[in-house]
Amino acid sequence: MDEMLITPEVAASFTDGPVLATECKVVVANAVAHILRAVGEDPQREGLRDTPSRVARMYDEILAGYAVDPVALLNNALFDVDYPEMVIVGDIDFWSMCEHHLLPIFGKAHVGYIPRDKVVGLSKIPRVVDTFARRLQVQERMTRQIAELLQELANPLGVGVVIRATHLCMSMRGTQKANAHMRTTYLTGAFLTHPETRAEFLGSIGATTRD
Repeated sequence: MDEMLITPEVAASFTDGPVLATECKVVVANAVAHILRAVGEDPQREGLRDTPSRVARMYDEILAGYAVDPVALLNNALFDVDYPEMVIVGDIDFWSMCEHHLLPIFGKAHVGYIPRDKVVGLSKIPRVVDTFARRLQVQERMTRQIAELLQELANPLGVGVVIRATHLCMSMRGTQKANAHMRTTYLTGAFLTHPETRAEFLGSIGATTRD
């Protein structure tokens, strides 16, 4: 595996990214070239010649969540607003990567909370979702991470997070169930202790009838 399969020109083309430094991109690209050769392909044929470098740059993009501090992201967007009713940001599209097979997870996240004395800037909730999604993940952990961050920093009366996603590690391999999806829910505070609050949230995002 120490053998360098990518060319010096490819190695020289890399620059530091948000997650992968130049030398790390070289390692990733070389590893991809070895995979191509291991499965019987020629990494130097025309269609594959640039694939290792493309994959290295791709990982820098789709795993960019490691370069974002979610605490700093949210702390800069908390505002004093007197609003006691539920706030819901729904149908947040996301893409992630399964940490077990390095295959995509994609779907929608729904986030609700009841402010105590602060509200969260609207654009920050999708960015929080993206921050945790753009990492190697399992859906259960991602759902909990979003809810716990909002609960800790915004101190609302409660938080509800529902994620519905398709996992290509199940759709295109293994059980090969193309239409199967996974739904995870994480609730805190009033969403957990008050059935009517939980029902309002789930009903607002259509989770009680669609799934």
